[in-house]
Amino acid sequence: MTTQPRHYSPRQTPAWGRLEALASAGVPSLRELFNQPDRASRYQLQCAGLLLDYSKNRISDAVLEALLALAAESPLTQQRQAMFSGAAINTTEQRAVLHTALRAHSGDGVDSAIAAEVAEQLAAVERVSEQIRAGQWLGESGRAITDIVNIGIGGSDLGPKMVCSALAEFAHPDLRMHFVSNVDGAQILQLLKTLDAHTTLVAVASKTFTTQETLLNAATAQRWFSAELGLTQPQRSRHFLALTANRQAAIDYGVAPQQVLEFAEWVGGRYSLWSAIGLSIAISVGFDRFRQLLDGARAMDRHFVTAPAAENMPLLLALIGLWESNFNHSASYAVIPYCERLALLPAYLQQLDMESNGKSCQISGEPVDYRTGPILWGQTGTNGQHAFFQLLHQGTQAVPIDFIAAINDNLSNPEHHTVLLGNMLAQSSALMSGQPAPAGQPHRYYPGNRPSNTVLLEELTPFNLGALIALYEHKVFAQGVIWNINSFDQWGVELGKKMANQLLQGDSPSDPSTQALLAAIEARRR
Repeated sequence: MTTQPRHYSPRQTPAWGRLEALASAGVPSLRELFNQPDRASRYQLQCAGLLLDYSKNRISDAVLEALLALAAESPLTQQRQAMFSGAAINTTEQRAVLHTALRAHSGDGVDSAIAAEVAEQLAAVERVSEQIRAGQWLGESGRAITDIVNIGIGGSDLGPKMVCSALAEFAHPDLRMHFVSNVDGAQILQLLKTLDAHTTLVAVASKTFTTQETLLNAATAQRWFSAELGLTQPQRSRHFLALTANRQAAIDYGVAPQQVLEFAEWVGGRYSLWSAIGLSIAISVGFDRFRQLLDGARAMDRHFVTAPAAENMPLLLALIGLWESNFNHSASYAVIPYCERLALLPAYLQQLDMESNGKSCQISGEPVDYRTGPILWGQTGTNGQHAFFQLLHQGTQAVPIDFIAAINDNLSNPEHHTVLLGNMLAQSSALMSGQPAPAGQPHRYYPGNRPSNTVLLEELTPFNLGALIALYEHKVFAQGVIWNINSFDQWGVELGKKMANQLLQGDSPSDPSTQALLAAIEARRR
């Protein structure tokens, strides 16, 4: 059971009242705050190959002190301990939340039975991935696999796809990774046209092995193998793997038992890239580097558990975001990676943040009367500068931003990388400082005082990427605890799925608008 007190509400804490008073009184502008000559050095942290500069946020020392008090007055310490120890902090489903156990080392306090289970499951990932990488995993015609298609959706797609893209520098030169998620048939059908069935392997990734979109795409892949190779039950062949927490369902589907790679029920979908769901990562970059990814996440785990609150990187990110959302009324925030290989990071973080904290019900069951999860969006810089940065600089709302970049990039060159980093630094500086309008040219006024964080990686290695992902995992967790919501369920997706199934089964839609749209579709369907 959860250790979170049922009577807790953040608005009832003394710190919340102090923060409301500070916001109402107004915080000095960023230009004024930087009159303190040591602000940049004091509002900076380093951990696990990452550097966080949070000096360009609209927080004074008094605000920071009140934010830290808010964390202290919340159940964060108890809930953090409960999560790492395996308590069922997912209260609506009575599940433990132990993705951190997937990257733990001996001595980290993980239950021995859980540690043994994780070791066995990761050993299977190592065995299969290394066979494929060595050209030893052969298709039905005896040819080595060259193309791996990961069929999944949500956490079974976003995490592995993002990491494989981010770590392209380390990808196997002779293996190609593909990801299919959308139920739109155009995605998988167009991909299959480019592949050779003799050398293609499909990994069906689904925690429950009941996900409608994933099983529909898997059935399309089966028909393709049957047509191309003459297989009557392709799902039983060497061309299919299952990545799942429901071993029996995968076996019942027809996947050979030795080709079912498992992970535990306590692994949430959006936290599953560290598990067997990360098979595509291990195939692409090698299991040793997959281990380095886990080790980077573990380094951030240990920091989150042991660092004092004022020096705790995930907690500070959480508190700054909460200050902007709850007291400065920011409805969204942007994640802008200045690295093309991190182009998928905003989409990955959208699920992590918005599926976790997009809640309006407290753990107590009462509705919240304060803002919870903000809308997260973003794109790579410098592309974003020529798209939506106009609004960021001169729009009527201030949007907090997380800028992310690697200091060194082995795939670029000094000329390109210097320009890239220069653009990022210039944008954060311009957003902070602004510029008065020249006489008679009000359209050239930049208000400034727009907040941002900057996260720098020494370089984009598996270790540093693991630390970066875990940084955001723990940020989201900390915010959820302070908001008194369950960050580990996702009931909001269920109603739409249920109604889609009813409609597909022939039930009439309940509202006139949907009835009219369905009629229009049926009338025009070819």
